[in-house]
Amino acid sequence: MNTPKHTFSPTLRQLRAFLAVYRLRKLKAAAVQLFVTQSAISVLIRQLEDGLQTRLFDRTTRSLQPTQAANDMVAVAERILRDVDSLGTTFGDLSGLRSGRICLAITPTLAGILLPAAIRLFSEKYPDVQVVVDDCAPEQFSSRVLGEHVDFGIGTPEHSGGELELQTLMRDSLCLVCAPDHPLAAVKNLRWRDLKGHPVIAGRPGYGVRKLVDVAAATAGVSLQVVNEISFLSTGLWMTASGRGPSIIPSAYARFSSYQELVIQPLNQPKVSRDVYVVNKKGRSMSLACQAFVDGLRQQIKEQNWPPKPIQSSQPG
Repeated sequence: MNTPKHTFSPTLRQLRAFLAVYRLRKLKAAAVQLFVTQSAISVLIRQLEDGLQTRLFDRTTRSLQPTQAANDMVAVAERILRDVDSLGTTFGDLSGLRSGRICLAITPTLAGILLPAAIRLFSEKYPDVQVVVDDCAPEQFSSRVLGEHVDFGIGTPEHSGGELELQTLMRDSLCLVCAPDHPLAAVKNLRWRDLKGHPVIAGRPGYGVRKLVDVAAATAGVSLQVVNEISFLSTGLWMTASGRGPSIIPSAYARFSSYQELVIQPLNQPKVSRDVYVVNKKGRSMSLACQAFVDGLRQQIKEQNWPPKPIQSSQPG
């Protein structure tokens, strides 16, 4: 019959008491060093010896002399406490944002709008925290967050399936971007049904905002004449600027573009929201560094009053 193996796990208090007594050879001196009573030190040493089933110190009238068991044990005790102290320092650095790493998923166009100033300001404040950006395509966005390839995402997930948690970062809606001389540039309170008969540029089916566009057009009872289907919003903007026709895109992207001559017309009846979110996998909490970055980004958006007011034509409708 096998004899059960004796197991014992010393506490950190017991190990600290052991090392203090080992180095100082006196209970009183060890108690002073650890800011406890002499009797507390004595109890901790006795508990440790009982647990290990071995004597660690021989008591004399003047001091405590370590046994061979104590000599064999001291290196292990020192390593354990050193590792514990190092762990505490590491977590202290993380909680104080003196180290760490942030990895976020975002589409390239949205990254160009929101991240340059946010990363610069965050890095100036927390220079030892690394910020890694996963610039992914829209159809990859949700999977990057769900697969935990990143800490969180910034964007508008196409399909969350209840597995993602969304916190609104910025309110936005769909708009029409057109040249100043286009007939729709002069229309006040532009409605989806006003697009009837006008060639437009929109996202390709199953990609980006196209589903929202199709639903809004169907709700308004209009059949859109889509002459160019695009994968990237930036493509729609340069096409519109080159005279290929108006684009239907989220207004924040349009207002950030370098094509300042273009007119931005909010689309109504229905008004279609296309908000930007901070996206997390459900049940996963954000680190202090991630939360600090998001808080800084929210403050930046608030100070810049995003999204800005639409640029519309002053021509009468």
